[in-house]
Amino acid sequence: MNDSTSTATDPSYNVETDIQENIQTQPQRAHLQLAIDGMSCQACASRIEKVLNKKPSIYEVSVNFAGETANVDYDPTQTTPEEVTEWVNKTGFIANLQESDNLFAQSDKDTATQLPWRLIGLWVCLLPFLVGMAGMLVGQGMAWMPPVWIQFVLATIVQFGLALPFYKSAWASIKGGLANMDVLVVLGTVTIWAYSTYIWITHGDGSLASLLQTVNHAGGHGSVNSPEVYFEAGVMVIAFVRTGKYLEERTKKHSLNSIDLLLSLTPDEVEQQQSNGDFHQVALQDVQVDDILRAKQGSRVATDGVVIDGAGWCVESHLTGESVPLKKEQGDELLAGALVENGSLLYRVRAKGSDTKLGDMVQALSDAQGSKAKLARLADKVTAIFVPVVVAISLITFGLTWWLTGMVDTALMHAVSVLVIACPCALGLATPAAIMAGMGVAARHGVWFKDAQSLEAAGDIDTVVLDKTGTLTLGKPTIVDQVMVDKSLAVDDVLQLAASVEAHASHPLATALINVANERQLPLLPVIDISVVKGAGIQAQIEGLGVVKVGTAEFANLTLPKMMPKVWQIASTVAISINDEPLGAFALADDLKADTPQAITALQDAGIDVILMSGDKQSVVDHVAEQLGIKAAYGKMSPRDKASQIAKLQTAGRKVAMAGDGVNDAPAMATADASFAMFEGTDVAQHSASARLMGESLMHIDAAQKIAHATVRNIKQNLFFAFIYNCLGIPLAAFGFLNPMIAAAAMALSSISVLMNALRLTRFKTKVELDNTVTITK
Repeated sequence: MNDSTSTATDPSYNVETDIQENIQTQPQRAHLQLAIDGMSCQACASRIEKVLNKKPSIYEVSVNFAGETANVDYDPTQTTPEEVTEWVNKTGFIANLQESDNLFAQSDKDTATQLPWRLIGLWVCLLPFLVGMAGMLVGQGMAWMPPVWIQFVLATIVQFGLALPFYKSAWASIKGGLANMDVLVVLGTVTIWAYSTYIWITHGDGSLASLLQTVNHAGGHGSVNSPEVYFEAGVMVIAFVRTGKYLEERTKKHSLNSIDLLLSLTPDEVEQQQSNGDFHQVALQDVQVDDILRAKQGSRVATDGVVIDGAGWCVESHLTGESVPLKKEQGDELLAGALVENGSLLYRVRAKGSDTKLGDMVQALSDAQGSKAKLARLADKVTAIFVPVVVAISLITFGLTWWLTGMVDTALMHAVSVLVIACPCALGLATPAAIMAGMGVAARHGVWFKDAQSLEAAGDIDTVVLDKTGTLTLGKPTIVDQVMVDKSLAVDDVLQLAASVEAHASHPLATALINVANERQLPLLPVIDISVVKGAGIQAQIEGLGVVKVGTAEFANLTLPKMMPKVWQIASTVAISINDEPLGAFALADDLKADTPQAITALQDAGIDVILMSGDKQSVVDHVAEQLGIKAAYGKMSPRDKASQIAKLQTAGRKVAMAGDGVNDAPAMATADASFAMFEGTDVAQHSASARLMGESLMHIDAAQKIAHATVRNIKQNLFFAFIYNCLGIPLAAFGFLNPMIAAAAMALSSISVLMNALRLTRFKTKVELDNTVTITK
């Protein structure tokens, strides 16, 4: 049995030995992220998903309309990232590979400084119409409106020049077998333009002179001297829709997206030590691993590194969510983006760019924001059929209105209003906008959700199951007492045997024994034939001695005296034997984390049931539960027992989250609806968990639950508003209560309102005090 199966996170020593084997035997699966340009609504995202999901080499696709990204899981033996990109491009969009290095190097300066020339042109063309409409409001009728031929020229420039992106997107959408929001805009505005042009041309005698002389003198549409044209309606619809899109893009890329904020944490230039000892300012991109850099007070650390000289206090809240400054001295690790509050540090570069923890966080956040929550499926189903249904309603509105009123222009305006008001943008933005905001807030507080489904699940939990060692406690137990069967045995000799065997395990109790052996300068003996007995302990062969067992008292064939000091009732026991002859036992105690009581209280105050499950003996578990006010506590739980108990809770209707830090917790994490891997937990725990907690504080679990709950509530609010908007807007437009201009403005405002509601999440904060108390505020 290999060493990887000899690890545990609590004193039960019970390890699921097939966890890593299952991970390794999965089919080859690669992941890539694409930056998608050209999407105008959720229907576009659905089209890309539909095209890619038809490919046999694609496992899973999630296109985020709000984030303008696509996360693709594919079989690398059957296709390549370049081929996947080409498939997306053939659907009419522009896809670019978003590598981690490129993501970390990107900047928002380009989008921040670019002027929206097309949008500016639209409003320049719209200005004469606005002047004319202002005249109508002050009683001047159509006197301020430009001549119809000028209206025609301006409307034509807008319709077939400045609005060209709408046509390209609509045509690409139709070719792909779906209809997006741009199809509605094009149908509505080109209909207005064509109808107004026809009326204008047929109003006079057909001569050029009559066309140029046809001006709006007074009275409004339908006056004696003017044709009934609506050029201003088409121009205003396009201008309002494009303005709404521009505001959407700005909000999505700057206000909602936390990635740019993270990327700005590293300086563009750093102080690099030269061979002669002097320091020169150099570009960060020119820095190499093993270079020596200096970070002064008030500056930020540029890369991951190790302090080689100096001392100071650094805040790493961007990764851990804790604003408590940490003292950094020679030999300590530095993280990219950390703020040096006091002192000056000289450090050697260990990693840069996307290889840093900050870079890993940026990529993880980018992947997570690009995933799709289950709630988004409802919006996807609606938008998949939305546009064809709206077109049908528009045609029915046109026919019925014409039949009932006998006025084709009125019927046309009603039909166009239906097309414009029914844009599904708000519906498409409802879920991803909230997910982007929620993910960013969670990352800011040291919680890295794996994907949108994980965040959504965490927001619905009502029960939290906690492991003891390393979760509630520091995970650094110390020897508090020992008992030897043979009084002639030296304690150090027994400790040396135990540490020699435990050196091939990685649970906290093993680490404690090894640390004490190192402190006492006891050399570890070579061992062979290492194996784990599930739920009991670890054993190995030592030459000249025989089989040494280290684990529970029963496993080591040791019967402890009944009259033992009280500490043995609240401490973990590690017994040792040779060839089933017991030698003695050690009592190890582990202190609670400083903020564990506050964290348990915060969860219970939020209506969350807290349950303690541990592999340790029941007396120890009961003692910890009593200290923390936890009513349900289970001891001597194997990994399978934990998973089975969580499954029973789920059968009873509970939404369960599991928090742990080691291999022993992985089966329970995989079973739970949501799971949290504690800071510096094992790789298997990190793999199994739906979220990683980057700080040691247990309050991160409470923060994660509250952030997730707020995000889910925000999503539901957005979906409700989007559905109500369309349910009310379409009938109002069909009955003529909304003209095309008002419909266009309402459509743009609906998308902006959804984004503004999502932005409320960014005000969600956790305030971490220096005494380790945490207050959740909104």
